Amino acid sequence: MRHIISVLVENKFGVLARIAGLFSGRGFNIDTLNVAPTHIDGRSRITATLNGDEKALDQCIKQLDKLVDVIAVENYHGEEAVGRELVLLKVEADSKTRPEITQICDVFRGKIIDVSPNNLIIEVTGNKNKIKAFLDLLESFGVSELARTGVVSLRRGASEN
Repeated sequence: MRHIISVLVENKFGVLARIAGLFSGRGFNIDTLNVAPTHIDGRSRITATLNGDEKALDQCIKQLDKLVDVIAVENYHGEEAVGRELVLLKVEADSKTRPEITQICDVFRGKIIDVSPNNLIIEVTGNKNKIKAFLDLLESFGVSELARTGVVSLRRGASEN
């Protein structure tokens, strides 16, 4: 089962390594991992997407909660959170294919952020299904490079922290 875990932490040396180690020690493979500072100085949010057993994950979350630098841990279920991913991709584009690629970008609200004679670099954000559909359409043009952020997510409604 797919899980999105959000961990609010003190931004200190070694915190990410301890959290990732806790997941791997419990047999979880982290599919995506995103870490960045929050709006509060000295705090970061770690968002991890992983697959695994619910019971083992509950134990893992209890252990995460006990770590000194962890402020809060949330396991997002279903529609109780909003998540997005950012993708940058370089796609082959000549003068003949460029209009079609541009049209696909417009439909998916993607942005062309760099143009060269033989390729385009495109930025697109969205949920997993939107990203997959976008990449499927552009695959036929020749994707030469791709970078993804992984999911970032926040709980809907009023903040608990």
